[in-house]
Amino acid sequence: MTRRSIVSRGVDPHAGLLRRRLGATLPLLAALLCGACARGGAIADLIIVGGTIVDGSGDGPRTGTVVIAGNSIVTVGGAAADGGGAQAADTIDATGLVVAPGFIDVHNHTPPALADPRNRLNEGFIRQGVTTVFGGPDGQFAPTHIRQLSDAYSAQGIGTNVAFYIGHNGIRSEVMGVDQRRAPTAGELETMRALVREGMELGAFGLSTGLMYEPGMFSETAEVIALAMEAAEYGGVYDSHVRNPVHDFVGSDREVVEIAETAGLPGKIGHLKAVGLHNEGVIADIVELVEGARERGVVIASDQYPYDGAATASLTGIVVAPPDLEGLDAFRSMQRQGRSDEAMAQLKTALADPGSRALLKDASENGVDGGFAWLRATGYTSMRITSSPDYPELVGLYLSEIAEERGQDPFDAVAELIVGSSKPVNLTLGAIKEHDVRRLMVQPWNMIASDGGYADGSDAPAGHPRSAGTFPRLIGHYARDEGVLSLEEAVRKVTSLPADFHGIDDRGRLDAGMRADIAIFDPATIIDRSDWDHPQRFAEGMVHVLVNGVPVLRHGEMTGEAPGEVVKR
Repeated sequence: MTRRSIVSRGVDPHAGLLRRRLGATLPLLAALLCGACARGGAIADLIIVGGTIVDGSGDGPRTGTVVIAGNSIVTVGGAAADGGGAQAADTIDATGLVVAPGFIDVHNHTPPALADPRNRLNEGFIRQGVTTVFGGPDGQFAPTHIRQLSDAYSAQGIGTNVAFYIGHNGIRSEVMGVDQRRAPTAGELETMRALVREGMELGAFGLSTGLMYEPGMFSETAEVIALAMEAAEYGGVYDSHVRNPVHDFVGSDREVVEIAETAGLPGKIGHLKAVGLHNEGVIADIVELVEGARERGVVIASDQYPYDGAATASLTGIVVAPPDLEGLDAFRSMQRQGRSDEAMAQLKTALADPGSRALLKDASENGVDGGFAWLRATGYTSMRITSSPDYPELVGLYLSEIAEERGQDPFDAVAELIVGSSKPVNLTLGAIKEHDVRRLMVQPWNMIASDGGYADGSDAPAGHPRSAGTFPRLIGHYARDEGVLSLEEAVRKVTSLPADFHGIDDRGRLDAGMRADIAIFDPATIIDRSDWDHPQRFAEGMVHVLVNGVPVLRHGEMTGEAPGEVVKR
């Protein structure tokens, strides 16, 4: 098979090298192990029998047994209900259930929360079948962060495995301090390059950027290429929250291709989506861009969350208070700590005053001194109301549509909604058309990831439903109920595809010699329960989950075990 044909099928030519080299020896080794174990009595720690195996490769399902010894899979065998004669201390009867590799979430924000012993099990993701999460997307983590989190995990244990990216924003902040609105000096750039190398030597899988956010938004492409070249030396990848995904959708994704191609490493467009009314249908141009790059041998992929809206906030969350505007101290504190009556009273008073409203409008639409602001980043044509108890008729409308219907300036429409509402008005900051969600979902090089944070299973209104529902939604809603893609392809997108892209050779498939990260679910009932109004609710249908051979979910109940580890490149 030629390099071009490999790329066109969504398989990355640099990945799986060790697996290919061991391909001939692993089955023989597994057979020898089984034979030796059989002669010695108990031959395994756990056998999974009777399930329908969807092994992560994309191939069709089959009935079979999975034999586990220690933290690894020994064999994936035939259909015998007794495990093919194998003996084990424990057995899971998976009759009527699907047995799949544990899911790999390549864009996840739970790792900082897991450092808190109360959250260490990561229950919300375990209940989705996720066994490995990638921390540090959007350029978040410098080497210091990776060390701190790794030390915390080692001391207390964690429920899921954690892998890391080394982050441009974290490094830039550490090296350049508060003076970010400029290019780095030669000395600063060399220090940043050294920190990328340090992160890669800690086991990071590649360089991540958050070019839409401060301080990454102040960098030039050449700076990122210089850092990406360091990651390339270690066989890493480049992952990017792109620079201007709403107002320069194609150009921002083209920058990912340029960086990957110039630096000589695989590139991934993080949480790819066509945000805003003006970008409807433009996902076709992105598909063409990615396909063109792959045709000439550049390994470009993407990840996507299966929702028609991006980050969430209350309507007050898009209002930026300039530092010199007095009387808003409680409001500024509210944006950091949570809603309060005093803060809302301050904001409503300021919005009712024409002079103060004008200052709030300028800061909210343009940022303070050119800094980050949601209205600048996405805009009125991208924000859709998800809940409004006082004005339920507005749910589903974009802010631009509300302003147009009322014949108002968009910020005036926002101001009047805030002033006239007794309860929070919630919105998604980046609305997406459903047909664009589906068009991207079926691309063979597109992974599914959550971009989610820690979920506690409550009915609390804060957050995004992706944190608790991404993977069951993919399998239950889009594969089973809607038929957008097959079960086997849905599983591939969250197992072997992300493993191969990142060069993880011991996870992402059910095969002899692989780590025993396994998700076992009911294909008839698996579904997300989280929604815009109840984003924390846990999903249903995941029955058993194993991490490194240890059950962390058994018969739908958490076991309290914390066998996760830091997965290193």
